[in-house]
Amino acid sequence: MIEVTIHEAKTQLSRLIKAVQEGNEVVISNRNTPVARLVALREPLVTRPLGWGGAEGMWMADDFDAPLDDFAEYM
Repeated sequence: MIEVTIHEAKTQLSRLIKAVQEGNEVVISNRNTPVARLVALREPLVTRPLGWGGAEGMWMADDFDAPLDDFAEYM
């Protein structure tokens, strides 16, 4: 385990990330009190394809972006 101050973490972030990728754990302290832990992700983040989820199968009217008659006097 590597312990660093907040200032050290800011100035040496690249080195600390490399250490985490090599299997180390980094603890960041503020005035000798641990406040955060930097660890490697267990599995990579997955991005969802567009159209996946609650909006699937929905449609949009052809005139969706047409001006509204109710607001004609404001234009």
